[in-house]
Amino acid sequence: MPERIITMSEALNEAMFNEMKKNSDIILLGENVSSSFRGPTKGLKDAFGRERVRDAPISETSFIGAGIGAAITGLRPIVELMLVDFGLVAMDQILNQMGKTTYMSGGAVKIPITLRAVIGAGTSSGATHSESLYSLFAHMPGIKVVLPSTPYDAKGLLTSSIRENCPKVFLEHRLLYNVKGNVPKEEYTIPLGVANTCNEGNDVTIVASGLMLHESLKAAEKIKNKVSVEVIDPRTIYPLDEETILKSLQKTGRLIVVDEDYRYCGFSAEIAALAAEKAFKQLKGPIYRLATPNTPFPFNPRLERELLPNAEKIEKLIQKVIGE
Repeated sequence: MPERIITMSEALNEAMFNEMKKNSDIILLGENVSSSFRGPTKGLKDAFGRERVRDAPISETSFIGAGIGAAITGLRPIVELMLVDFGLVAMDQILNQMGKTTYMSGGAVKIPITLRAVIGAGTSSGATHSESLYSLFAHMPGIKVVLPSTPYDAKGLLTSSIRENCPKVFLEHRLLYNVKGNVPKEEYTIPLGVANTCNEGNDVTIVASGLMLHESLKAAEKIKNKVSVEVIDPRTIYPLDEETILKSLQKTGRLIVVDEDYRYCGFSAEIAALAAEKAFKQLKGPIYRLATPNTPFPFNPRLERELLPNAEKIEKLIQKVIGE
């Protein structure tokens, strides 16, 4: 099959277009979803009409709540939250109504909603426009949290998310929208809860998602003549593919977790706990975490770069881990 290179933004658009074409119960709503500058939703209103593709007012509580209500009545909403930071004003809707209604109804009420949101720093957008926050959503029961890192994964994971009969928070890093990769035109799915080993190695395991996967792969490539690095992309923050991570640790015995979300009580801590609880005897040294400090993101681009993990910091940490 010949390669077809497209961006992550185009891959997301294609996944939604294909699913909306097949199933008239799928609707899309959110802020500016009909605008030409919103790449993932570009052209969908022209294709499916204003009844199925609706621009929402700047009121996250209302349009996320509308999406939940639509899901309860039998539709399959895709709700776009422009930035994940803005979801904080709608946490009751997300964590209580979206996440818990199926449980509280004894399984009688399904919530097949996919809440898409932009995450990530690196654009000097300040403290309330730069967060990732996937640890926050994964902490609460009843919600699957998906984080694609490549165009191929974006299409397959979003297709699976739309089809599943449960609530999903689907997170898209803003700096990956224009990243290109091979994406088949044909429909395909990637199961939620299955990690991807992106680089095989024997000396140290790195677990990283989103933009941090790409930074980790850069570091692994730069140091490959000295250290053999295995890089794992969880792809879903919850459910977590523990088996793939533990299998890697049996081989390498060393673990680094690279995470753009906040360090304290974050996703990196969950991975570290997993290794300590279930792979302690295989570990050859301490577990290391490279994550964003619990500090609001500064507007100053130089200060922002100081906070964020990057390939250079990862390479130095690899050298430290191997040297011990």
